[in-house]
Amino acid sequence: MKFLRNGVEKLRKLYHAPGSRFHKLWPAFDAFETFLFAPSHTAPKHGPHVRDYVDLKRAMNTVIIAMLPCLLWAIWNTGQQHFLAWQGLVDAGKATHDAYVAGWLQSLLGMDSVSPGAPEYVAFGLQRMLPLLIVSYGVGLGIEVVFSILRKEEVSEGYLVSGMLIALIVPASIPLWQLAFGVAFAVVLGKEVFGGTGMNVFNPAMLVRAFLFFAFAAQMSGDAVWVAGNNASHLIDGFSSPTPLAIVKSNEVLDATAELAKHHSTADLFFGNVSGSAGEMSKFCVLLGAAWLLLSGIGSWRTMLGGVLGLVGSAFLLQLFLPAGFGGPATLMPFEHLLVGGFLFGIVFMATDPVSSPETVTGQWIYGALIGFVTILVRTVNPAYPEGTMLSILLLNAFAPTIDHFVVAANIRRRKVRLERQ
Repeated sequence: MKFLRNGVEKLRKLYHAPGSRFHKLWPAFDAFETFLFAPSHTAPKHGPHVRDYVDLKRAMNTVIIAMLPCLLWAIWNTGQQHFLAWQGLVDAGKATHDAYVAGWLQSLLGMDSVSPGAPEYVAFGLQRMLPLLIVSYGVGLGIEVVFSILRKEEVSEGYLVSGMLIALIVPASIPLWQLAFGVAFAVVLGKEVFGGTGMNVFNPAMLVRAFLFFAFAAQMSGDAVWVAGNNASHLIDGFSSPTPLAIVKSNEVLDATAELAKHHSTADLFFGNVSGSAGEMSKFCVLLGAAWLLLSGIGSWRTMLGGVLGLVGSAFLLQLFLPAGFGGPATLMPFEHLLVGGFLFGIVFMATDPVSSPETVTGQWIYGALIGFVTILVRTVNPAYPEGTMLSILLLNAFAPTIDHFVVAANIRRRKVRLERQ
């Protein structure tokens, strides 16, 4: 690595020397150097200091490590669902193996489509997930570098987590140009206009999903978008696969638990052998990530536990007062709401964003519980929208400062009363 370090040092004078040719681009150079090496910044000799090895870069890397199981499963399951769908069409006589058109990576590696196995699953998954990651990181980081140059400040590592989150919460079949539009919208209007990293009101990754959902609804909803294909639309012609939550959404389903069991076992729901957004399906991988976040102290366990209790508790209370003849997701067992949809992924990786969530301890409990409550409300009452995690997190992001305000105000009142009694 010494030769690389020497090369970076030679380039430094082109960006940091006063009056140098590329002096205005020093934020881009610093971002590149920080990506390669640990920051070389040191504290001044005078003044109070906090000694800690965890800077923003390492905090973001910790979250990325927590998301790696979800990313690896997304690669695997994207390929698995693709070939299961194609085999289903072949068995139904709607397609033949000779008609299968391989993608760029499959063709490059000479993969077999007649009897696919683990290598074929991984190759197809990489074929879809790598472009999503490249577009997400390329567009988002490119915009952040431009704004850092304009502001003459360092490029923050805050987008490292958002870039991966975005790729994991969208359908693997989404067109790349639409993803680029969504990323640009969220980074510019949802983050940079507020001042950049640490100043955003809403979670940037969730804003991307919200923008895509309302701007390109056909590619973000329905039963056909959750299994990726190799044709121009990135879908498999003639195939549709509803998500577990969509299966039980209709009010005509009077016993959602029984209806869900006809299509998926509890093990499939837990381990993620179902169709849906690429990284949200495996609850097992999400729990692995949650454990890492809790052990590292990065994620708020109060928000996570509050969200789970709010979801399960709201579902339980709803069933107690459920009107006769009311069906759909309201008839699911309370714990099954954790196995369907993307709530568990959202409450672990997105609701715990320290920027857009409350800072007070009590506020985190309230915030998490309300996310769970609103999620159940949208799932069971809204007839058009099967999932409520996105809307609930964005709504509570907006109210996070208000929650903190009332928690602090209540604490001040209690302390005043205590002081008056002395």
